[in-house]
Amino acid sequence: MKQTGLIFLFLIASIRLLAGTVKGHITDQQTGEPVTGAIVVLENGNVSDVTGLDGSFKLEHISDGSYTLKISYVSYKTFTQTVKISGDESVVVNTVLMPDAKSVLKNVTIAAKKNGASDKTARTMEHDADQVLNILSGHAIQISPDLTVANAMQRISGITIERNSNGDGQYALVRGMDKRYNYTLVNGVKIPSPDDKYRYVPLDIFPSDLIERLEVYKALTPSMEGDAIGGAVNIVMKDAPDHLYVTGNVASGYNQLFMDRDFMSYDYHGVNKQSPYEQFGNKYSASASDFPSSTVDYNQSKPSPNLLASVAIGNRFFNNRFGVIVAGSMQHTYRGSNSLFYSYDKVDTFKGVTLTNMSERYYSDQQKRYGVHAKMDYHFNDRNKLQWYNAYLSFTNIQVRDVTSTQLTIGGYDPELGNATLNYSTRSRITTQKILNSTLKGEHLLRSNLKLDWSAVASKASNDAPDNTTISLYGTEQNFVQTKTMVNNETRRWDHNSDRDLAGYFNFTYNKALLGLPVEWKLGGLYRDKARTNFYNNYQLMPVNQNAMYGVDFTDYTQIQWRVENPRGSVATSLNYDATEQTAAGYLQFKVQQRKLEVVGGVRVENNNQGYSMQFPIGEDRPTGNQITTDVLPSLHFKYMPNGKTNIRASYFRSVNRPGFFEIVPYKVVNEDYQERGNPDLKRAIADNIDLRYELFPRASEQFMVGTFYKRIQNPIEFTLQPDAVRGQDIYYAPGNFGTATNYGLEIDFIKYFSKFGIKANYTYTHSSITTPKSQRIRNEQGDLQTITVDETRPLYGQAAHVANLSLLYTDGKKGWDAQLACSYVGPRINTVSQFYGDDLWQTGFVTLDCSVEKTFHKRFSVFAKVNNILNTPSKVYIKNSSSRNDGVPNQDKAGQTLIQSDYYQRSYLLGVRFKL
Repeated sequence: MKQTGLIFLFLIASIRLLAGTVKGHITDQQTGEPVTGAIVVLENGNVSDVTGLDGSFKLEHISDGSYTLKISYVSYKTFTQTVKISGDESVVVNTVLMPDAKSVLKNVTIAAKKNGASDKTARTMEHDADQVLNILSGHAIQISPDLTVANAMQRISGITIERNSNGDGQYALVRGMDKRYNYTLVNGVKIPSPDDKYRYVPLDIFPSDLIERLEVYKALTPSMEGDAIGGAVNIVMKDAPDHLYVTGNVASGYNQLFMDRDFMSYDYHGVNKQSPYEQFGNKYSASASDFPSSTVDYNQSKPSPNLLASVAIGNRFFNNRFGVIVAGSMQHTYRGSNSLFYSYDKVDTFKGVTLTNMSERYYSDQQKRYGVHAKMDYHFNDRNKLQWYNAYLSFTNIQVRDVTSTQLTIGGYDPELGNATLNYSTRSRITTQKILNSTLKGEHLLRSNLKLDWSAVASKASNDAPDNTTISLYGTEQNFVQTKTMVNNETRRWDHNSDRDLAGYFNFTYNKALLGLPVEWKLGGLYRDKARTNFYNNYQLMPVNQNAMYGVDFTDYTQIQWRVENPRGSVATSLNYDATEQTAAGYLQFKVQQRKLEVVGGVRVENNNQGYSMQFPIGEDRPTGNQITTDVLPSLHFKYMPNGKTNIRASYFRSVNRPGFFEIVPYKVVNEDYQERGNPDLKRAIADNIDLRYELFPRASEQFMVGTFYKRIQNPIEFTLQPDAVRGQDIYYAPGNFGTATNYGLEIDFIKYFSKFGIKANYTYTHSSITTPKSQRIRNEQGDLQTITVDETRPLYGQAAHVANLSLLYTDGKKGWDAQLACSYVGPRINTVSQFYGDDLWQTGFVTLDCSVEKTFHKRFSVFAKVNNILNTPSKVYIKNSSSRNDGVPNQDKAGQTLIQSDYYQRSYLLGVRFKL
């Protein structure tokens, strides 16, 4: 029996070995690019496959006979062919699919609409672009592990992200340039920032579900606004489809951080939206009863699971003339971090710093992110089209920061015996940022060679942080037992600001030959009126019983009795101001192409009038101020195309970076870890930028790019820690201009697919140099302590010399699987510029690993999972030297370095379902 069974198995195996195979590649007839996801069926053989990422398919184990091979894909004509199989023959069928076009609307021919969210579209747009451009497609975002635009941005070559206190990406840094050197567009239109200080837009306000693609322009043409030295980020929202479209998803998950500790919260619904000053007028004297205790009524428990959902509905009506899409997204998540922070002093002439305080900080963040956008377009005829876009974005962060601080240099600190003087501090903060945008666009073909497009834009951004409450207590540690003792004080603070933009854009495009060459001329401009208001009020409260003891006089913060030290609040400060800006710009641009060479160039002129006015000018030296500048910004871009798959680019452009509204106001405020100040003498930065890039697009979704860039920046703006001119021991954080900086580097971008597998990789090397004055303490000839100024050359703030991304992809269209493992590396970079020579704060290099997997059923329903921060990568900040004065301080265990801050965020998990009708 055993021998018979073995013979039977051998015969079965032999038959399978002798069975035939049909394989091949499917390409697009017009472009020659692979068609991914086409259905391949051997009709009378019951064998099927779906073309892979490179357009390949393979049908195996086919018995002898004649079969009908059928290949079909949406928007293409179905292909059929008879194939014959004999023995173990392998039949190769390489074919092309022809687009299936249809005629509608009388004389208007509309082919199947290109998928603006596909990888193929992204590569085509990069290939055809007038300048250096990188695109992340909506499809790539969907299958990535990322939930916000900021986190998705890190997958693009040359991009790093700056994270907030809970580890989420918040701002994009392009080519190592600080976030201030970039601007953000939505559908090609600049939007205002809800940030309370600066121009740049926090990208974590955008949920990734609403995005069709992300475009990063690394070189500017004259038709683009010129205030970007690093680059411009264009967020393209979902567009109206060409048929009924309904899609959505629901997901839930958890952050492992709160499996290990509780989440700390308070009833934020009881927060007063306005301060007593705003509620009752400037003559009102506030009492303790005006400050509800809900902001200090803390609760510790396990948070609810995270909840995320989105839906999009779109269609076309009236014979396809009218298209509409409405999409919404909601994300309720619980995030946080466990943080360690050291305060320090510079003592005498000793090397390094002396650590004075160690703070253990526990952040608990409840985040509510909402996004709604609607886009409508109407084609009056083949010459006139209108679009109306509206978006509302809201991001609320409810945060509790609980801190235990250990005094390292006073109060009998003895780590061996476990004795120390402590301070306890708990802060309750709710911050709501909103962006509202309405844009009306028109496109008109005035003549066969003359086109007009225009935009009218109304936008408003706001930031509201009401009743920011901090309560602090004294404490002690004896024999490693920590105890709260007496109340110290309480602060209640209100901040809010709004930024209103009204803008108009127009562009004429005229095709007229010059010297026998076809030339596309563009002439246009813009006018923008911006108004910003900023309000700040702060109240100081002291305990009625100065000796109130924890555990005796109170056991809960709500039981403390307070008196108000400044009943009318500290409202008369430089943080209350109005700011305005008027920007007028015009440009002339040409585009000429002859055979294999394309040249785009021209000049842009921008006039900017930026000013501020303090609401309470008494006692201020400079209560009002303004800066008027006019900049001429030329640019020239060459693109050599030796064949249809290759580009060689060379670009030059001049650009500027203007101060933020808040930066030129002479304000003073204590924020987070340092006092911050404004600088009314801050100048704009001007940069000359050069780019060279080689691009190869071997297939529709594949690419290989290698490029170099160089930037020379006059009067670069950086924030540094600086000593007070009068009180040298007081340190503040302020912006300044520092000579001339250079920034150059290399970028490599690679995407390759092998049937069901793919690899995406990019690497960026960046080197920058800036020389700034630093303080250095010495002993003079008389032996007295003296502070001198010396120059130090260092990299630009925020720039990492090495940045790399690697993503491994798997797609099986037949079985409905998509998976991605994404790894990112960011090298060391300056986190804070110190006032002292050699004492800059550096963020250590780090590796993050994320993954996602999705299983699709019947093409309309899928289940997905995402895991972020698999390695639990911390963020660590250190000084590149050490001092023996810090011996014995906990966690200072790396030779030659002084740890200043470390943050751990833990892993987060998400499981969801997606549907498409």
